[in-house]
Amino acid sequence: MNPRHEDVWKAIDALAAEHGLTPSGLARKAGLDPTTFNPSKRKQGGKPRWPSFETIIKALDAVGDTLENFTALMTGSAPQARRPGAPGPRRVPLIGLAQAGSDAFFDDAGYPTGGGWDEIELPSINDPHAYALEISGDSMEPVYRDGDVVVVSPAAPIRRGDRVVVKTRDGEVMAKELVRKSARKIELASLNPAYPGRSLDIDDVAWIARIVWASQ
Repeated sequence: MNPRHEDVWKAIDALAAEHGLTPSGLARKAGLDPTTFNPSKRKQGGKPRWPSFETIIKALDAVGDTLENFTALMTGSAPQARRPGAPGPRRVPLIGLAQAGSDAFFDDAGYPTGGGWDEIELPSINDPHAYALEISGDSMEPVYRDGDVVVVSPAAPIRRGDRVVVKTRDGEVMAKELVRKSARKIELASLNPAYPGRSLDIDDVAWIARIVWASQ
């Protein structure tokens, strides 16, 4: 097998998600710099950058997984048998980001509702209310591109620096990076430098939820 750069990074994303972690969470659990697996580290000087074999082994050891399963995640073949009690893939509701502004798809707390959702099978996410959004357009490049799928967890704790989906009370839905959240304001940085960041009054925000996995 001649692995492609994108297959290795996709396997790292899937490995993290299978164990209920973000790529940053997987890096922390492995004793690595939290940014080790970030999308910004996947290229250097505009060229693809490979994670080291030692880094991959540390990540596998941290979650008790095998190199055989990691190889399966790279090739898209059936994963190896998992340890008893380990979560497997599950189906989550999916809609396009452009549709997410409709009140028909979410309740007041930001949980998926209604019957208009498709379904997609993805690595297991611990939150039973997690859902997937398909990115459209270029407003989130280069982090998320048109056609990418992101999984959003309403139950996941949110910290500064997390990538989040925010819905305003006017029905606008956006994916941004959380800069700061206070009792009165939410400050958001744009993922695409061509688009401005946002500062929102807390009363204007319907809900905010963390992105825990992406299909890049």
